[in-house]
Amino acid sequence: MSQTLQNRHDFVFLFDVENGNPNGDPDAGNMPRIDPETSHGLVTDVCLKRKVRNYVQTAKTDETGYQIYIREKAVLSTQRGAAYETPEVKGEKKKGNQIELARAFMCKNYFDIRTFGAVMSTKENNAGQVRGPVQLTFAKSISPIIHLDTTITRMAVETEKEAEKQDGDNRTMGKKFVVPYGLYRAEGFVSAPLAEQTGFTEDDLELLFQALIGMFDLDHSAARGKMTARGLVVFRHDSKLGNAQAQTLFDRVKVSVTATDGEPIRSFNQYEVSVDGDNLPDGVSLDVKL
Repeated sequence: MSQTLQNRHDFVFLFDVENGNPNGDPDAGNMPRIDPETSHGLVTDVCLKRKVRNYVQTAKTDETGYQIYIREKAVLSTQRGAAYETPEVKGEKKKGNQIELARAFMCKNYFDIRTFGAVMSTKENNAGQVRGPVQLTFAKSISPIIHLDTTITRMAVETEKEAEKQDGDNRTMGKKFVVPYGLYRAEGFVSAPLAEQTGFTEDDLELLFQALIGMFDLDHSAARGKMTARGLVVFRHDSKLGNAQAQTLFDRVKVSVTATDGEPIRSFNQYEVSVDGDNLPDGVSLDVKL
């Protein structure tokens, strides 16, 4: 692996959805998440991290150091058990030292742990807690969204008993919730001091950015419609602690609506994205990756 990350980074990530549900809310019948006061759409940080994990799991299959801890059908205590099978942990008598060695093993071998962190301080195979260097905000839509409640028809039933109830008509009705169009903005932070603690490297950072740009292309489904990464703007600091407040940098990325008043927004072309790269604070550089 490359050198442990030495510089703070802040970034803005833009993505959109067309005729899909970017992040259903199980507390609301899986309808698209929405701020009830403003009608702006929301996508949780957990949802975005899930897609990053899926991308890395696919792109780095069987590569050492890029396993995924939080993955479908994983038994977490069993995965941590691998750390307790290493000679280093087995040979250590003090419980506190065992936990530290197990924590280091998990950071080294699992990309999502050294990136996003994890709580592994449970009773079985305790590997402590890891505070990840990469954090994401909830994504929020630039404009208020609407969701369509669409009725769909299934031309078959699951069991013979259902067929009898339908009296030969095997059609059943269901619901599908979609957002006709929404452009979302998330913001992210990468801490160099925390990267030193987990072993998060320059290569890991580049892989993270690759995942953000490419993850929707590996995640197509009927429910999510068409989702596309539209912008990734990265601010790199010359120091570990940073050379400017993140918000002053984020304010340089502006998204404005070009649609006429009353015109429904249905495409990315109805927005204009601008990035102010002039007179950046000393020690900050700009990289527009997408």
